[in-house]
Amino acid sequence: MTATDDLSFAPDFVRAQEFFQGQETYAVSPLTEITGPDGQSILVKNETERMGLGAFKALGAPYAVARLLEDAWLENTGETLSLTRMKDAAFREFASGHTFVCASAGNHGMGVAAGARAMGAKARIHLAQTVPQGFGDRLRTFSAEVVRSGDVYDESVAAAIADAKTTGATLLADGTWPGYTEIPKLVMEGYCVIAEELRARFEASGQWPTHVYLQAGVGGLAAAMSHMIRLNWAEQPELIVVEPGAASCLRASHLAGRATRSDGPDSNMGRLDCKAPSIVAWDVLERCGVSYETLSEEEGQAAAEAVTALGIATTPSGAAGYGALCKRTNQQARTQDLRPLVIISEGLA
Repeated sequence: MTATDDLSFAPDFVRAQEFFQGQETYAVSPLTEITGPDGQSILVKNETERMGLGAFKALGAPYAVARLLEDAWLENTGETLSLTRMKDAAFREFASGHTFVCASAGNHGMGVAAGARAMGAKARIHLAQTVPQGFGDRLRTFSAEVVRSGDVYDESVAAAIADAKTTGATLLADGTWPGYTEIPKLVMEGYCVIAEELRARFEASGQWPTHVYLQAGVGGLAAAMSHMIRLNWAEQPELIVVEPGAASCLRASHLAGRATRSDGPDSNMGRLDCKAPSIVAWDVLERCGVSYETLSEEEGQAAAEAVTALGIATTPSGAAGYGALCKRTNQQARTQDLRPLVIISEGLA
């Protein structure tokens, strides 16, 4: 880290809520209950149909794109934009001169592409050679330019950074690293909406979860959720961050006492297969008192199959929280007052 890196996270979650509530495609994602293998009732926050993108990432990059364009418009014109004004031709013409660039192994790139198109801006997404062709094709349906860069994700990240420096495009990553911390905080700010949706539901019912399982790649979702839960949930659950055993960078950082890599083989939990943590997310998680759980490739696959069989079609990444819950249930005696919550973070598409 550099001396100037600001690792603080103080999201304007009310602003994020207001933004999404003004979008025609926004709806609160379902909170349902399923029955686990031992008969345990499990609360499920189902993100598989979120705003037409099929993943929680619909709340991250699209919000960051809008906020960044708002700031640019204010600097250029002196006008503070309203949500209605964002639909005007003058704003969309202004946005058309902006390009957002990122690397992606999954849903973040889709969020950047969708967010840019919604505002009238452009997106360029760098994909490693290992990313399936179908994902690139789907990005193009959102009018994004797709560039194949490098053999692995880390190389596509480096290419996106170089692209932004060379072309003047805005780098919109979901991870943070020394010298780059501020823009991804906007992505995390958007994720706070999930925690606020849940808080409203639990306050109305009075039935708060005792345990919350949060899957993590670089850690943005887990950190945003943990921050909000510790900030304003009336009853405090245990927070468990779930990572692939092949990419447990947040757990490794916790054990080392500093942000550190965790290199390993490719994981079938591809959306979570991140070898280096977001330094902001790691710092947030350290102060939120989380614990960590890792999943083997077999456990991740079994979790996806189990959740899909229960009627929510998802991937090993999407079902990772469920997999960690089942793993802990097998290792510990069940208690009557256990009320766990998992997030099914993405659908199959």
